Formats: sequence, C-alpha cells, structure tokens
Amino acid sequence: MIDIPISSKYWQNWQHSVDLLSSFSQCAVVVRVVNASGQYCPKLSSASLDNHQVLEESCIADLANNSHIIKWPSRAVFGYLSLCIDSEKTEVNPLNHAEDRDIVPLKLQSLIALCIHNIELELSEVCREHRQKNQLERGPIASLENVSLQLFIDSLKEHIWIKDTSGRYVVCNQSVERVWGKTREEIINKTDEELFVADLANQFIQADHDAVDKGIQITTGECKGVTEDVDKYWLETSKVPLLAEDGELLGVIGVSRNISQHKAVQEELEMTGRIFENSVEGVLITDRKGEILETYGAFSEITGYSKEEVVGKNPRMFSSGRHDKAFFTELWSGLIHKGKWHGEIWNRRKNGAVFPQMLTISSVFGEDGEVRYFVAVFADITLQKKSEAELAHQAYHDPLTKLPNRMALISLIEQDIRHAEVQQGQLATVFIDVDFFKHINDSFGHLAGDKILVELAGRLTKLKGSEDTLARIGGDEFVVLLPQVEGNEELTLALSKLRKAFEQPFIIDNNEPIRLTASMGVSVFPHDGKDSYTLLRNADSAKHRAKQDGRNSYAFYTESLTKESREHLKLQSALHDALDKKRFHLVYQPKLDFVTMETTGFEALLRWCDPVLGNVSPAKFIPIAEKIGLINEIGLWVLKQACQQGVKWISQGKKFGRIAVNVAGQQLQERLLLMKLNRC
Repeated sequence: MIDIPISSKYWQNWQHSVDLLSSFSQCAVVVRVVNASGQYCPKLSSASLDNHQVLEESCIADLANNSHIIKWPSRAVFGYLSLCIDSEKTEVNPLNHAEDRDIVPLKLQSLIALCIHNIELELSEVCREHRQKNQLERGPIASLENVSLQLFIDSLKEHIWIKDTSGRYVVCNQSVERVWGKTREEIINKTDEELFVADLANQFIQADHDAVDKGIQITTGECKGVTEDVDKYWLETSKVPLLAEDGELLGVIGVSRNISQHKAVQEELEMTGRIFENSVEGVLITDRKGEILETYGAFSEITGYSKEEVVGKNPRMFSSGRHDKAFFTELWSGLIHKGKWHGEIWNRRKNGAVFPQMLTISSVFGEDGEVRYFVAVFADITLQKKSEAELAHQAYHDPLTKLPNRMALISLIEQDIRHAEVQQGQLATVFIDVDFFKHINDSFGHLAGDKILVELAGRLTKLKGSEDTLARIGGDEFVVLLPQVEGNEELTLALSKLRKAFEQPFIIDNNEPIRLTASMGVSVFPHDGKDSYTLLRNADSAKHRAKQDGRNSYAFYTESLTKESREHLKLQSALHDALDKKRFHLVYQPKLDFVTMETTGFEALLRWCDPVLGNVSPAKFIPIAEKIGLINEIGLWVLKQACQQGVKWISQGKKFGRIAVNVAGQQLQERLLLMKLNRC
C-alpha cells in the first residue's frame, strides 16, 4: 500500500483528480478503499499486484502508523477509493511485505519523489514504464486491463455522466460533449438549471429524484433543447443512485442513448398500423411460409374470423373451392416474378358463405433480397358485383317486362347459331306483333297498355319451351328463339302453343275484357339467314306478310313453309273440332280363320271425315294428335266406342270373338288407363 501526498490546491479540481486516479490505477499496485476518516472499508476495487495477491486487513495498523492513505473527499466517491489531502508534503514509507505471504518488493521511492515535484506528468511517465514492463511480461491481456476509466467511457457512444448530491456534473464523456455542444470544462461543476432551459432542466432533476427514491430509474422521452441540430431528440436514460458503504447518498450516475431513429421507425410503424387498423379493407400478413402473423382493418368484419382464430394458420382456411390449380399457379407466378398479384378471388367466410374479393398480395423483401413477408389487402366486392349484375341486367333486359332486350337476344341468337352449326341442326326465330295494339294505348292509356304487355309476357313465358328464349325488343313486339327445331311439324306445334296466349281475354283496371290477336313471322336457320341480324330481319318481313294476309296468323319467310304450316295449322284446328263435334267414327276389320273361314274377331280402325278437308288418313292426323296432346283423349274415345259396339253385338246374339283396338304409346304410359278402361 502506498500513500501519495497531493497538494491541497487540487482539492476542488475533480476532473484532475479523476485523471490522476485513472493514471494511478494503471500501476500494478494494491489500493485499499477507506472512508473519509481513514477507516478501512473491506471491499477491494482497484488493480492488484502481478501475482494477484492482496494485503490482509491486519496490515491496516502498519498503514496507519507509517503512512497516509490515499483518500478522496467523501461526497465524491468514485467507486475506487477516497482521497483526502492532509498537507503539502507527507513522508511516505511504502509497505513492502505482509506477515502471511511474500509480496514482490516494489521500488516506488523514485515514483513518490517524482510525484512530489510533478505528480501529473512524472507519475504518468513512471506508470507507462511500469505498464510497458508488465505488458512484456504478461502479454496483451495486461494492456486491456489497464484501460483508463475516462478512455473507457469516452469510447462509448452512449451519453455517460455523474452528478454529486448538489446536482453538479462531476464526470461526463465525449458523447455528452458532442451532443450538448459544450466542452467538458463548460459542463463540469454546472447544474441542469445552468445548462438547459427550465422545462428540460426540471425534467432531468425530477428524474434524478425518482432514481434516488426508487433505486433505479429508466425514462424515455422527447428532449428538446439538448441539441441545437435536431428539433426532436429522443433519449432513453437509466439513472442509478451512488451510495457509500454506509448507505450515504453520494450522487447519481446516468447513461443515455439516442433512440431518435428507433422512435422515428416506431412512429412510422404505429402510423402504418393505425392506417391498416382504420382501413375499410381487410389486411392480412403472413410469413414466407404462409403462416398468418397479423390482421388489420376490416379483416374480422369481412371474414367473420377474429385475429386470434387465424394467427398461426394458413390462408387456405378461407378457400372457396371455386378456383382450380391453374388459377393459383398464375397467382404464385405473379408473386415470384413481379412481387405482386392483383385480381378477383372467391373466398369463404366463417359462416360458410362464399363471397368475391378484390385482392392484392405484395411480397415484402429483406435487406438480403429474400422474401420476408406477404401482405394481402382485400375488399369485399359483393355489393359491387351485385351492382354490376344489376347494371348488366338493365343493359340486357327490358325494364317493363324484365325479359331480355334486343341486345341480349342478338347475343343469344349468335350463341345458338354456333351451337346449331356444330350440331348441324336448325333454329327458328318467331317475331310476334300484337295486332292493333296502338288502339289500346289510345283508348285506355299507356298504363293499361303496359299492364297488358306484362301479362302477355307472363303468358308467353309459360307457353314457350324450357330451352326457348322470349325477348321484348320494343313496343308490342316480342321474339321467341327456338334453339332446336327438328322439323316443320314441331315448329308449327310451337307456334300453336304461342297462339294460345291470345285465347283468353286481357282484363284491365275497369274489369273490361279485351281480346287481342297477334301476327307472327318465322325465319329458320340456316335456310333464311346465317346470322342474327338476317334472321330477325327476315322474321320481321314474314310478320308483315302475315299482317297483309289478314292478321291473327303467322307466316314463314320461305313461302313453301308458310303454305305447309298453314295446312298443318288447319289440320290441328279441325282435329279439335272433330273430337268436339263427333266427326270420328270406327270401322271394324274382321279377322278370319283361313281353315274354317269363320270370323274370330275384329280390329277397330279410326276414321275421320271432315266436311272441308274430306277423308283424312290416320297416317296424317295421328302424329299430329300425338304432338298437340289429343291422342289420349282420342284413344279413350276409340276404346269406349269399341266396348259399346261389343256390348251391342252380344245383346244381338252375335259371336265376334275379340275386338282389337290400337293404343298409342303415350296412352299406354298413362297411370289411370286401367281405371278408365273399367269405366268403358
């Protein structure tokens, strides 16, 4: 242990004392910590000898008798030792031995002598010589151990300082000087009130008090006025009270670090988070493997899932099943090559409902260029789709009757033409125009006319085939598209059904029945045209010819078809009259046994003699009866007539064997056929 006399003029020079202590601590000597009264404190806090042996407490008596202990005024304890200046010069007798162990003798007389004359300069030179010798003997480790305190704290980018109990700065590092824009001499022995504006000074002083009260204090805050270069300066500060061994408060040590950049990033992230959170769109973030990390905005409102239900899962949980493998291949291709994919996708809500989304997926890359995250931003476009569908419906449908309009009809005709070309089939367009409809509007008003048109549209819809299309192309004009027509008879039958729409009168607001008729024109693909415009034009021409022929009829664009169809229509009308007016009759063809030449039975044959058409062959009217739905009624009439004839023959005592009756296939399929036969 050594006692170094220091002039009393250095008492108040705290920074000089720190430098001196730092230089002294570079010597490989034993230093004991004592308090202000010179009493020994058992905690060792300085460098040891080369052999790391330290003095025992028993040496204190010798130290007290032979030398003064290096001391520091008690309120400026630095953590190494206390230093007290007793006189200008003090004779020093270095201790070179201990009772229980040998200590390597240290020839420090020259060191002491030099310290008396020039303690700062000469001590440093002797210390360097001693340090160089130790470095040669102990290697590079010693050089690291002998780093001075000031050099150490100056090497740190954090702001480090120490205040005494009066709030005056006694230590600071170069980071403090640089940031505060002041030299060390301008800072040391100054208080916060002397260095900063009132608000900031009070903030620092209050933090000191909190640190003393709580034992440790960590604060983060915006500090304006610390530096003149930056308007906003954020510091995170840790403050710890310094206490003596006996618990006496010695001061406060503080360490601050600049977190302005961190706060800027944090604020940006918070702002982004608030934007996401308040977004009307849903936001989903996944890692590169597709695991959901976070949700924002309207995610829960749109999908029905809470954040907790989806985090850690894969977005496949939302799959609707509507998209094939090729769709997702294209999606991933866009993400890989462009870093982004945008488009419509159908997903499933928590309640199972499938809905459309407008989705944008973006890749987020790290500094290494690798994908770190995927960010999906999506909007529920159900209402948009509904609006689009409504607009499309309005664009392609008649607002009054809700039927397809001319634009939609042309598109449908073109589609059916392409299908007919592939199938090598026929299709027909039937142009329907209500006769004298202008008189309805003039007599009863347009509202009454509109009501009739709506009712007519309903009647025609019920009468057309399931595959047929009914459209209103304007005014009182309708068009029926028959996509599959196998022959003229089938076409005539379809026209007959459509004409039934006018059999019943129309009732308007005053309950007055109004009977209407219609003129129809027909064109057939491919004979009368090979595109939609030609077919419609020719059907319209045929309709005008029907009007010229007296209205309440139809005409084909091809004259031969018109004649054939009209004959067919007359035959249909005559068939209805024949059944109602009992113009059918039966003839019985006997069945003979060629051996005995006796009659074994009869076959009932249906015959029809019309007053206008004359005798009509069954081969001609039976197929028509089947198509227009009269065959069952005619067939039942034949069965009844044959049964009645058999009863009559029996009552006359005639033997006739059996009576055979031809029954149509449609009639055999009737479920009530046997019950009806029993009633014959």
